Amino acid sequence: MKPEQITETARRLRTAESGVRILRTLSWSPEVRREFFARDARELPRVTYPVMNAAPIHAQLAEIRRGIEGDGTVARWLRRCADAIGSSADMLASAGTPAFLEYGKRLYGTPTSQQGDATALALAQTVERVCDSVAGLDLGAPSAACHFATAVAQGLRRACVRLFGDQAPEVVVVDQLSANALAGPRRIQVRRDACFTDRDLNQLIQHEAYVHVCTSLNGRAQAKLPILAASHAGTTRTQEGLAVFAEFITGTQDPDRLRRLADRVLAIDMALRGADFLEVYRFFLGRGIPREQAFENARRVFRGGVVEGGVPFTKDVVYLDGFLRVTNMLRAIVAGGRADCLSLLFCGKLDLEDFPALAELSEIGLCAPPTYLPPWAADRRFLVSYLAYSQFLDGVRVDEHRSHYRELLGRTDTAPWGGETVPTDIPTRGAVIDG
Repeated sequence: MKPEQITETARRLRTAESGVRILRTLSWSPEVRREFFARDARELPRVTYPVMNAAPIHAQLAEIRRGIEGDGTVARWLRRCADAIGSSADMLASAGTPAFLEYGKRLYGTPTSQQGDATALALAQTVERVCDSVAGLDLGAPSAACHFATAVAQGLRRACVRLFGDQAPEVVVVDQLSANALAGPRRIQVRRDACFTDRDLNQLIQHEAYVHVCTSLNGRAQAKLPILAASHAGTTRTQEGLAVFAEFITGTQDPDRLRRLADRVLAIDMALRGADFLEVYRFFLGRGIPREQAFENARRVFRGGVVEGGVPFTKDVVYLDGFLRVTNMLRAIVAGGRADCLSLLFCGKLDLEDFPALAELSEIGLCAPPTYLPPWAADRRFLVSYLAYSQFLDGVRVDEHRSHYRELLGRTDTAPWGGETVPTDIPTRGAVIDG
């Protein structure tokens, strides 16, 4: 394809994508929550969704596909984008029916989707075991505190101005929001009644501002590839995985945050196995979560699906699944001496599978380098050191070493200031990234 054809196709895909708004379409009215608690949380929520006709989107995509020539790397990328947009439209058109699940699985995967020999479900189960094992330990955290949304918003504003300058998005406190915070290229919203811990501000900076806003602004700057500004479902796994990796590599993640991500996967797995909304809601209550937040957590699992069970919205699998995939890609980049690929992650809204196409497009001048990079990606010294060590651990036979240290710990008295001991039955293969 000629450069001008590629740019025109990318523009038309961006236009088609703008007609598919997943979270907005699947949102629940505040009245659903009010009625749920008015009935003492004993009956399933009553939810309806707007009727969507996917035919106009598919007509647009059919016309776009006719203009994609050949079967090269770039052509396959453009078709993948079209496929993701089409599947998203079909998913929205099937909201509230069993067919919704099949499109969701195609776009986001499931808790047992494989990444090498690891799955998001196995990682979630390991997180659950570890968090349970350290529940009685003093991890050095400060006393519990609730930071107001206004203070968190002020911190986000300062961080955004520091990295993005006059391109920094507006940060506003709003009354209604599906999450504690939500980021876009022009605005970051913070929910007024959300309660934030001492770690939440830095997590939001790394996750929402320095990844989601960063890739949005970089994508909007791609004048010759407008589709890179679009947060379509085909990019969600990589974007959320990259954002969770950013929390991890900057040391802003904590057990509570990791447990929340794991619980989402466990709840989706429950719903896939037939649990209804009430069972999932009670699962979150059993975690010690206040009833309003337990409702919101369960809502995330069932929005667009069937509240009677069996048909969840699998999107929230992508946080851990994408974390595994992004980490393994970064390890491969370091092991292969391909540090040139690091900046590709931030060129816009993309999937890891897009790397070959974007590298080719960079060569012919269609894909521009990212304007903004978060500090951990701009100064890669710690990143490369960590990934090099992680790569080395691939070749270490962990079980042999573990048996020796387990025996050693068995001969060690409990330290009087150390708290409770950690269980020894935590799996090492298939649950977390190898190493």
